[in-house]
Amino acid sequence: MFRSGFIGIIGRPNAGKSTLFNKIIGDKISIITDKPQTTRNKITGIRNYPDAQLIFLDTPGMHKPKTPLNRAMVQTTREAIGGVDMLLMLVEANTDVHHHDLFLIESLAPVKAPVILVMNKIDLIEKKYLLPLIDKFRVLYNFREIFPISALNGDGIAELLDVVKDMLPEGPKYYPDDIQTDATERFIAAEFIREKITLFTKQEIPYSTAVEIDLFKEDESKNLIRISATINVEKNSQKAIMIGSKGAMLKKIGTEARMDMENLFGARVFLELFVKVRKEWTTSDKMLQEFGLLKH
Repeated sequence: MFRSGFIGIIGRPNAGKSTLFNKIIGDKISIITDKPQTTRNKITGIRNYPDAQLIFLDTPGMHKPKTPLNRAMVQTTREAIGGVDMLLMLVEANTDVHHHDLFLIESLAPVKAPVILVMNKIDLIEKKYLLPLIDKFRVLYNFREIFPISALNGDGIAELLDVVKDMLPEGPKYYPDDIQTDATERFIAAEFIREKITLFTKQEIPYSTAVEIDLFKEDESKNLIRISATINVEKNSQKAIMIGSKGAMLKKIGTEARMDMENLFGARVFLELFVKVRKEWTTSDKMLQEFGLLKH
């Protein structure tokens, strides 16, 4: 019997969803930073077995949105929750239940699919706190299973995947064996650039940035990909910071992003970056649609 299905990964911002997603898929597909709300779009990753295909959806962190951009991100997550065969709800192993996790459990009310609670970052908590925390979560929701893991070092992930696989229904192979994600290379390139911006800049700048790929051209004879991208910001002051003194910040972002692209794409990359001011794009439905963050 061949099993297959779609598994949504949900959790509050910074719970480690993208780290777990990449560890499961076996490659860096979803970007990771220590800042909350890094993931903006739903990203699909495929894990293949001889007798099963597991399709994972990394989603933006679930939170109470205060801006049009955040509302669009939460809407993306709610839509992802609606069409899956199973959910992994990721929480941080801590001494108590976080109030954001209570909000997340409330959002599970309409969910028909089985939900597995995944307690991440067990490497950062004393063992004596773990069992009482599991008991607290058991009372709050009828989780099908509860798994303590460390997404960072991989502890518990193989066991989690075995259970996920066994719980999936009989189904077809949705993707060929050699595909890890249905995200385009253009999308991944833009995400790698945005990751470096988030890592290297401070305060509001990562949240005021959208990356557009203007050119993505492969030259197979030279094993070279030419990429041109525009970094959109909201203010002239942000543009100045993004470029940096004598272009140093933009060069740093470009160099680090290019290295990630070359590693994933298996080709040399020539990357050009430009910075453009698009005033108040995070509050404009039209521009959120243009940047692919809000559906028409």
